[in-house]
Amino acid sequence: MRTRLFSAGTAGAAGLALAMVAAAPATAATDDMAMLSVLHGVPDLTVDVYVDGELTLDDFEPGDLAGPLELPAGTYSVAITAADAADDSEPAIGPIDLPLEAGMNYTAAAHLTAEGEPTASLFTNDISATEAGEGRLTVRHAAAAPAVDILAGEDAVITNLSNPDEEILNLPAGTVPAAVAATGTTEPVIGPADVNVAEGVNTIVYAWGSLEDDNLDLAVQTIEGLHSSPSGVPSGELGLAAGSSTAPWLIGGALLLAAGGATLVVRRQQLATANR
Repeated sequence: MRTRLFSAGTAGAAGLALAMVAAAPATAATDDMAMLSVLHGVPDLTVDVYVDGELTLDDFEPGDLAGPLELPAGTYSVAITAADAADDSEPAIGPIDLPLEAGMNYTAAAHLTAEGEPTASLFTNDISATEAGEGRLTVRHAAAAPAVDILAGEDAVITNLSNPDEEILNLPAGTVPAAVAATGTTEPVIGPADVNVAEGVNTIVYAWGSLEDDNLDLAVQTIEGLHSSPSGVPSGELGLAAGSSTAPWLIGGALLLAAGGATLVVRRQQLATANR
């Protein structure tokens, strides 16, 4: 399984991973892991993120997504402060506890409430297998806005979605022309935009920002490798199979061994001929 994040803060994610693993209980088993991604969905506020009192993300900007991070299961205390705060004693959001269970996949989102107040939510990402030929579309309302409808063309496929709720659809793989409109209307407040629903992928779309401040936006996260049959093989980075249990270095080693074995056979044949 592979999680892909658009607009990801790679360096910040690495720092978050190191700090959160260091903050994990010393008794956590190495195979008792959870996956965590982090979304910053509060407009006009660059922040620092503290985990268990340690600075883990510095100058995290609106719209950024970090992760995914593989972490020991446990509960982590997270506080979000203004950028360059001396410590986490005066957080803008939190501190909040993030309980992470082994084998689960999460996204922690800092965002606005429907009334426009900064808050945070922990979402559990659906990583169950999809049917052959299908993908999954998850839509999350994390914006300062009333309830919304999600439109495919002019038809509402999700209705009355409120902050901080989500809806999950399993759909045939393909491109969905999607827009966000106030509930009961068809005039888009976000979009329309084409959303690719890929086979064996959970495409997660976040509506964030503020309707009143006219800065509503979308963030997109994808979790790959959810195929339920061999009909689709998840293609990973550099053309490697994302769901393969065989390490790339092992494949390379096998190829080298095979090449070396072939060379040895040829040389033995040459020696045998020379000694006749």
